[in-house]
This record gives sequence, C-alpha cells and structure tokens, in this order.
Amino acid sequence: MVQWWLLVFLSLCSLSHGLNPGVIGRITQKGIDYGRQIGLIAVQDKLKTLHIPDISGSEKVSPIGKVEYSISGMRIVNLGLPQSAVGFAAGTGISLSITNAFIQINGNWHVKYLRFIKDHGTFDLSLSGITISATIGVTHDETGRPTVWPAGCSANVASANVKFHGGASWLYNLFKQSIDKALRNALNSQLCTVVSGAIESIKPHLKTLNVLVRVDHFAEVDYSLVLPPSITKSYIDLGVKGEFYNIGQHREPPFSAPSFSLPNEASNMLYIGLSAFTINSAAFVYNNAGVLQINVTDEMIPKSSPVHLNTKTLGLFVPEVARRYPNMPVILNVRATQQPSANIQPNNVTLQSIASMSAYAVQANSTLAPLFDLSVVASVSLNFNISGLRLVGSLSLDDVQISLQKSFVGPFQVASLNNIIQFTLKAVVVPMLNDLLTTGFPLPTIEKLRLVGPHIKILKDFILIGTDLQYEQDGSTAAYLRR
Repeated sequence: MVQWWLLVFLSLCSLSHGLNPGVIGRITQKGIDYGRQIGLIAVQDKLKTLHIPDISGSEKVSPIGKVEYSISGMRIVNLGLPQSAVGFAAGTGISLSITNAFIQINGNWHVKYLRFIKDHGTFDLSLSGITISATIGVTHDETGRPTVWPAGCSANVASANVKFHGGASWLYNLFKQSIDKALRNALNSQLCTVVSGAIESIKPHLKTLNVLVRVDHFAEVDYSLVLPPSITKSYIDLGVKGEFYNIGQHREPPFSAPSFSLPNEASNMLYIGLSAFTINSAAFVYNNAGVLQINVTDEMIPKSSPVHLNTKTLGLFVPEVARRYPNMPVILNVRATQQPSANIQPNNVTLQSIASMSAYAVQANSTLAPLFDLSVVASVSLNFNISGLRLVGSLSLDDVQISLQKSFVGPFQVASLNNIIQFTLKAVVVPMLNDLLTTGFPLPTIEKLRLVGPHIKILKDFILIGTDLQYEQDGSTAAYLRR
C-alpha cells in the first residue's frame, strides 16, 4: 500500500545475531507524514483495480410478486481520498486511516418477474463517507530481511446512492433500498481485501533488499537488524548491525558494539546514529586487509618543500646516516601495528593510531639499507560530511609521539626527528588517507531516494545524521516536506 516509505526505512534493516546495534535508524512522524502523501497515490491506484463481484437476489414487490435481480459489470470510474492520516501503532507498526473517501461506479442491472418478463439497463452508484482503518505490522522474517503483514483492517461505506437508467423506472425504484444495502456490504469486505493485498505486495520488494553493501575492493558493510524494530507512539527505531567486514571473510572484531540511544528529536523525517563501533569495525577491516601501510618516497614530497627524503636531510638530524650512506634516496615504510581506535565525544571525533615507521637508504644497486625503526603514536581528528548517499570523511593530524625501537646507525636523539616525521605525515600520509576517505561508505537506503538538507551532529559515543527525504517517482520528483 504505502509502499515506498516502508521500503525506504525498512531498507535499513534485516535480522542478524548480536546484542547491540552499531547503527540506529529512526523514522519520525514527519517521515511517515511525507510517506502518506506519496503513498496515497499507490493506494488510489490499487483501489482503481478493485474487483466488485456480481450481486444477485430477489425481492417480493407488491402487487407483482417475486422480482429476481442481478447487478453485474461494475467498474470504478472515479474515486477520491480527501482525508487521511498515518501514525505509529506502538509495538506493532504503522496505522493508516482514510476518511470521507468516495467512489463512483458504473454497472448493469437485470430483473425478471412474473416468470417470463425481463428488463435491464445501466446504473450509476455513488458511495460516500467511506472510512478505512488499517494497521501495517512491521517485523523481520527468517531470512533476516524486514517484512510486513496486514495486522488489522476495517472499512465502512456510510451511504450509497444508486441512479438507474433504462427499463421500467417504477420497477427498480421498488427494490432500490435493497440494492443499496447489498452494494455497501460487498464494498465493505472488498476494501479490506484490497488493503491487505497491497500490504502483502510489499513483501517481494523487501525480499530483494541487499543488506550486505559493498564499499570498495576491500570492505562491505552489514545493514541487518540485531533487534526487532522498536515501535513507540512517536517513532520507529531500527537497530542495525552496521558492521564492516572484509569481502568474503566475515571475521568478528575483538570488541562489541556498546549500547546507545538517540535523542528525542523530531524535526527531520529520518535520523541515523552511527556509533564508534561502526568506525572501529571499518578500521579493523582495513587493517586486516593490509591497506593501512604506505611507502613514502621523495617523489611524494612537494618539490617546493625545503625538506626532502634523502640521506643528506636525515644526516642533519642523525649524522651517522649521511656518513654511512652519502647522497642516497630514503624510503619510509609506515604501517599500522594496531587497529586504529575511534573515540566520539561531543563535537569531536578522534582516532588514535599506533604505527611503525622504518627508514631505508636506497643504495646504488637498489638494495635497501635499514637505518632505524620508530614507533609512532598519532592522534587525528575526524570530520564527516554527506555526499549524495554516502558518509565521507577527512582527517587532520593533531599530535605525534615517536620513540626509537631499533637503530642500525648507532644511538641518536630520536626527538630530533620529530619535525621531519610530522612534516612527512602531514604532507604525504594524511592527504593519501583523505583521498581514500572521500570515497566514503554508502548509507542504508534504496533507489530513487535522496537525502534533503542532511546535517551531522557529534554527540557522546555516536554521530547523528538528521535528514529529510525526497523520492523520485515515475521520472518526476515528488514534492517533499522541508524542515
């Protein structure tokens, strides 16, 4: 029925095994109000296909006796849904109510009386004061994907007005009241059948949802439910796993998602909270993939820089390097030795990385002569932005602490290298990481959906994305509610 917004929001979820979600998606009243506007088009289209079965019966009409009648070939020629509302059915799903709807129907009538006399014609039927109340249950199925079911429905046709054409008007006016009642009863049951069928028709679409989304050549992210949807009178919360995995190798990290909850905000249609668990699982995956390492050469240093990676420059800080290996290029191998760890505090996301940096002199025969190994503890700040349907990031270096692990050129004061190490990280390593971060990772969504006016808040332990939505339907852009 109101298919698109259920698909939009339920595309956040599926079922998996876990305790706490890494991502929480919240659908607000504003969100389902927007969905109602677009979804009523689908409801109206579905009602136009309403099949009204033929009706037959008999009445005793004085003075001619028994009159047999039949109503057939009924088709809807016009309908309207002027008033409607949606809300949350706590613990179940979403409620929909339609009031003061009307339907206009054309059809044929036939009568037979006095055993052999027959008459026929056409009729126009106006049904008004139609009310429909339905509840759409929201849950998950055994495959781990979201599903819905018709959790309840009632319908009522308040009044019916029949105008007959052709035949003996004195006759059909005698049993008009009986036909009115029969038509109302037939429509009452058919309306809920249509509504239930429309809800059931959503299921095949939900079956196609891809809850495992590829990020790049190394990683994919799992958008599956770890808990059933939490449905209150004000919102639906969807607890999503939000965990990164190496492609084709689902290895769990040595940490779990902490518990967190979203603030009571309702100015946007959709809120998505991403905990530090999601960021840390990404770091775990990329570290396992061996992505978090780089060989830094002098070619990567800006030509205008006064600092270059060669033994002459290093010899200014470690004289033994220049003495043993005069006028040789230098390679710095930087590699993470531990998975980087994110910490989210209000207005601030920091990432601490522990790495090893090995320096080599490139000799004339291209062999590498080891110079020294350093332990590097770097603290960086992470900034986030929304680009299309992706969360993208950038980082900046805050602090670097280095210590000497091993020297192949004799003892030296490691603090003397601090400036050149910071320069190398800022000039080469950080920009390369930022290039990777600009790719970002896809947020949970479906086709034809755009985020409108997304904004990001950094709260304690999680990042909150608030956004309105825009859905493109049949090649045209649907109107959306602005904040």
